[in-house]
Amino acid sequence: MTDLPPLREVIARHGLSASKALGQNFLFDEQLLDRIAALPGDLNGKQVLEVGPGPGGLTRALLRAGAQVTAIEMDSRCLPALAELGDAFPGKLKVIQGDALKLDHAEIMGGEPFAVLSNLPYNVGTALFTRWLGGESWPPLWTSLTLMFQQEVAQRIVAAPGGSAYGRLAILAQWRSSARLAMKVHRSAFTPPPKVMSAIVHVEPAEMPEGVSAKRLEKLTEAAFGQRRKMLRQSLKGVPGAVEALEQIGIDPQRRAETLEVDDFVRLARILSA
Repeated sequence: MTDLPPLREVIARHGLSASKALGQNFLFDEQLLDRIAALPGDLNGKQVLEVGPGPGGLTRALLRAGAQVTAIEMDSRCLPALAELGDAFPGKLKVIQGDALKLDHAEIMGGEPFAVLSNLPYNVGTALFTRWLGGESWPPLWTSLTLMFQQEVAQRIVAAPGGSAYGRLAILAQWRSSARLAMKVHRSAFTPPPKVMSAIVHVEPAEMPEGVSAKRLEKLTEAAFGQRRKMLRQSLKGVPGAVEALEQIGIDPQRRAETLEVDDFVRLARILSA
């Protein structure tokens, strides 16, 4: 194992501090970072994409696990620290400076399968997550997503029907993937400590139901939960054919969106996709 200076020492030497504007919160606990890197299973020799590595806390854990890491970092202040890490693990780390929302991840990863592990910047986490889950092509190039979110967001991703946490994120994460809450992370583990607790979600692709357009399902859930307090006959009236489709599959249009199972939305989307 490569001997590395403590993260706090690296950050102090480079004069780094977490940027609130970029949604940064740094993790220093190396044992915790190693546990996170172990969540997807054996990474030895595997391609890994990391978004927002900051000074490289999780990055070094991934490199220790034997991963071939491609990291996308917007903050130029962090690049010297990441370059040092690259020197310590020759040929194992590729750093791209840029906005992960504007880059083609499949192209960056050379069209090869890859795992995604990231302590996501809070301000782009949900947007990146929904992007990874979207698209008509399935299974995706990513083999798993292991992502840190605010705990409230993580709970929305793994939520079951019937509760206030259940909504569009849960359906997008569960209709053709399996999603689980893999680990809770106390706010005190971060520097600076955020105001909220965090949690890590692990998602793996599953078989995609036949005859369903992902875009149609996204529009359907957007409408259904955009006015979640209203009955489906009201919230879905802007989606052509949706109210009629409800009756066709025996769903009472007076129900609210949060009472429907993931499979109910899949059945609705299948009719509307036909």
